[in-house]
Amino acid sequence: MLLVKAFQKPGMHRRNFLKTGSLAGLTISTLVAASCSAPAADDKKTDTTATDSKDDLFELSEATITGLQEKMKSKQYTSRLLTELYLKRIDEIDKNGPKLNSVIELNKDALNMADAMDKERAAGKVRGPLHGIPVLIKDNINTGDNMHTTAGSLALADNFAKQDAFIVHKLREAGAVLLGKTNLSEWANFRSNHSTSAWSSRGGQTKCPYILDRNPSGSSAGSGSAVAANLCTIAIGTETDGSIVSPSSVNGLVGIKPTVGLWSRSGIIPISKTQDTAGPMARTVRDAAIFLGALAGVDPQDSFTLAGKGKAETDYTKFLDANGLQGKRLGIEKSALEGNPGMEALLQEAINVLKAKGATIVEIELTKQLKDIGKNEFTVLVYEFKDGLNQYLSNANSKVKTLADVIAYNKQNEAKAMPFFKQETLEYSQTKGDLNTKEYLDAIKQTNAGTRKVIDKMLADNKLDALIGPTNGPAVCIDLVNGDYDNGFGFSSPAAMAGYPHITVPMGLLHGLPIGLSFFSTAWHEGEIIKLGYAYEQASKKRVKPLFKVDLLG
Repeated sequence: MLLVKAFQKPGMHRRNFLKTGSLAGLTISTLVAASCSAPAADDKKTDTTATDSKDDLFELSEATITGLQEKMKSKQYTSRLLTELYLKRIDEIDKNGPKLNSVIELNKDALNMADAMDKERAAGKVRGPLHGIPVLIKDNINTGDNMHTTAGSLALADNFAKQDAFIVHKLREAGAVLLGKTNLSEWANFRSNHSTSAWSSRGGQTKCPYILDRNPSGSSAGSGSAVAANLCTIAIGTETDGSIVSPSSVNGLVGIKPTVGLWSRSGIIPISKTQDTAGPMARTVRDAAIFLGALAGVDPQDSFTLAGKGKAETDYTKFLDANGLQGKRLGIEKSALEGNPGMEALLQEAINVLKAKGATIVEIELTKQLKDIGKNEFTVLVYEFKDGLNQYLSNANSKVKTLADVIAYNKQNEAKAMPFFKQETLEYSQTKGDLNTKEYLDAIKQTNAGTRKVIDKMLADNKLDALIGPTNGPAVCIDLVNGDYDNGFGFSSPAAMAGYPHITVPMGLLHGLPIGLSFFSTAWHEGEIIKLGYAYEQASKKRVKPLFKVDLLG
């Protein structure tokens, strides 16, 4: 669930973060190397996104939840047909053709699930907007069925979960069809300071569908690549810091990282009890909003969800207002306005759209105030990772029962488990004590509560509705030899450390590579940032379908 660490330019930044554990600052560096070696309509007339210049012959290209529901209602499609079409698409695009490698495992029961939903519909029962809709989920989320749950690790290749994660149970209740599971950065990018995002020992390397030698970002790489390439309608990702919003941004998607506690985390392989959350990844804000409400709910096994009682919504589509920017005040990080000319141009264009729709833009300096606080984030994560993973593994259907067992397995199977990078982060976590250790208690106080205090004060002092900025830079080259490198700007850490909601919406392309615009605010304000993101999406229409180019020059 980890992508970027501590305000460092996300895209994959374990290296500097693990060395320093500090905020690198929101600066923009050189973003894109030369090379590594029809409007798509939403369900309503106002819900439109951008087109690309290449026809996509796939009949479900850019399909939306509402659009598919209408077609099933009119009997133009059945859930079984939708599922068959997506399975064929996965075979053609993911396993053959461009070979995106985004799906780590298909669900053998997918067609049976679709048939069951068709029978219910024929009998007059429709469970809701997700009834019969094909969905992919990340392979660190338990499913109590024939599919494995491995976090991409060969060490857990024998793990069949005893029961569904709470959100998977909600997904089944809603009538969705589980197509399969997506690949991810192994252990959600919490294994090494030389890792390559979107690679796992079980699943291999996932590619970016826009330019195939580019990294789709992590850790929810497979979910991002699959939704962008129209291998499913919607998908679930998970985030500790950046792992929903960055792959969403890099793959031209809408991603929502909810307030920690809006979606249950029980049954999800953890990194951090204070920062982890799952969330929707979609091609439109409407689809993300539908998905968000469907899986929200109080789970007795996750105490953090109790805080959402009376605050979580079951329907976030009521916040979809094309005029939602009118009269809003948005704070933009001042340092985001300087740097790479291409990024600057995209950001300025976005600012002009926001202003034209009635928003006031206020320059703020958040990074300076969070610089020292961010130094504690990694300390929090290594303690919570060891504690949470040991709890998860102790009840898992796997021979591996502890973090120490994982480390030992990887050493014994180094050629297969660690061919490109090792496991420094796992080993460092293993050296830490329990959650009563003073080092941890001091760090968590600074990171979580400290970040919330800074953000809330900035919102109040400036009378702001949200904070905005580029989500991150464009996709970097896949580099299994040297590992990930800096892709410039990153804006995931403030909301991640605070546990606050964050949405990213497509902002445009830089050399054919997508970049998103982020909106985040205080706890339980999902509805407000969805309203802002939707209004921006409808005014800008920047979603562009991928072209599966071989490289930047090709």
